[in-house]
Amino acid sequence: MTIGVKRSGGGAGRGKDAARTRRHLRVRKRLAGTSERPRLVVTRSTRHIVAQVVDDTVGHTLASASTLEADLRTLTGDKTAKAKRVGELVAERAKAAGIQAVVFDRGGNQYHGRVAAVADGAREGGLTL
Repeated sequence: MTIGVKRSGGGAGRGKDAARTRRHLRVRKRLAGTSERPRLVVTRSTRHIVAQVVDDTVGHTLASASTLEADLRTLTGDKTAKAKRVGELVAERAKAAGIQAVVFDRGGNQYHGRVAAVADGAREGGLTL
């Protein structure tokens, strides 16, 4: 038994979640969505992925898509294919809202795999990143 050792619960300190939080804060220092070029935010869990187009000047979500939606839950394929479909869907909804270009916010996640698939899907959907 160790005495006097304080374990961090995921806030600041050690661990994957703490490292992702530090990366996210570092990215968000330089990144902000405007009404002309809103922010495309990607939130990733082990099972699902959510993409939102956010205008930070007023704090509103302009368009969103997620694997939690009923039509995407029934989609067959791996998680990367579903993430690409989420990117295409959020691009389609953003274009319907009159948005042509966005700033990509990877949310502290590494730019590969499902996060990159969302970006590729959004580009194929017609958004400029």
